[in-house]
Amino acid sequence: MIEPQIATGAEIDAAAGTAGGLEIGLNAAIVAVVDEEPAILTIGRGEGRDRDGADALPFGPFDPLRHRTLELGLRAWVQAQTALHLGHVEQLYTFGDRGRLARPGDTGPHVVSVGYLALTRIEGAGGGGASRSALAATGADFRPWYDYFPWEDWREGRPSVLDEAILPAMRAWRAEAPDQRDLGRALGRAERMRLFFGEDGSPWDEEKVLERYETLYEAGLVAEARRDGRPCRGHEGPALGRAMSFDHRRILATAISRLRAKLKYRPVVFELMPESFTLTELQKTVEAISGRHLHKQNFRRLVETAALVEATGETSLVTGGRPASLYRFRRDVLRERPAPGFRLGSRG
Repeated sequence: MIEPQIATGAEIDAAAGTAGGLEIGLNAAIVAVVDEEPAILTIGRGEGRDRDGADALPFGPFDPLRHRTLELGLRAWVQAQTALHLGHVEQLYTFGDRGRLARPGDTGPHVVSVGYLALTRIEGAGGGGASRSALAATGADFRPWYDYFPWEDWREGRPSVLDEAILPAMRAWRAEAPDQRDLGRALGRAERMRLFFGEDGSPWDEEKVLERYETLYEAGLVAEARRDGRPCRGHEGPALGRAMSFDHRRILATAISRLRAKLKYRPVVFELMPESFTLTELQKTVEAISGRHLHKQNFRRLVETAALVEATGETSLVTGGRPASLYRFRRDVLRERPAPGFRLGSRG
């Protein structure tokens, strides 16, 4: 068994090397559902890894002498930094923008990071999972992802931060150059606000998490923009979510977008569920990930139509009310059709 340990900054630098002035980094957005909240695993601070004092995702350099593949390298870094053995892992995207990890005066290699999405369960939720006590021993823990993106949580209605802080500042930004195409973007500012933020009566698309964050960054409205030297509009800070180290909030936004999209055509939600669960627990998990409220009867019809679950014949008394039937994921569905998922439809 590998003894959990926190990699030091010196170890990270030594493992990375500087051949050709290029370093390959590995970043993990590890998602679990904790107390009905979607949560992301962040690592402990110190040892040179959290240079700007903000939260960080598990990360480390790819070392071809120790890591046979990129994914194996990622799993090794996550285990060393958090004591967590990853289950479901998929590659997200390669992040290589110039300056993404740079600081004034830096002479180190340019870093190109490969981002991954990983799903896990909390220990005690059935089928093993992450131990909160083992994570705490390494300084790692899960934090609700809506702490970083409060405008993405529509479960209790339209988030107040949109109308109180984001949209007024975004409208001022739009007014400066409504048709300007920033940084080679195909869409002008007005069109991006309409498509990404639901302006002018357009629907809110919950999958546009990354596009919204990148637009807020370009408008100078998040803390990372000020840190990176972009002009700021004075709305950065807690009201617009917790900042993250380097471009880790961008990586997290990419992971949320991917997971919300996959929820509709793959049964990924069951990677986050215990072996048996009630339909209410399943609904709350789907709502947590998608960031939207679902009507109870409509959701149950959706589950019945999708035929993703089957009754175990047992009941749960956890709610303290009437016994609730327990269900499990029906794995045969993976052989029956190519795209089993929750067809949530669009939000008007």
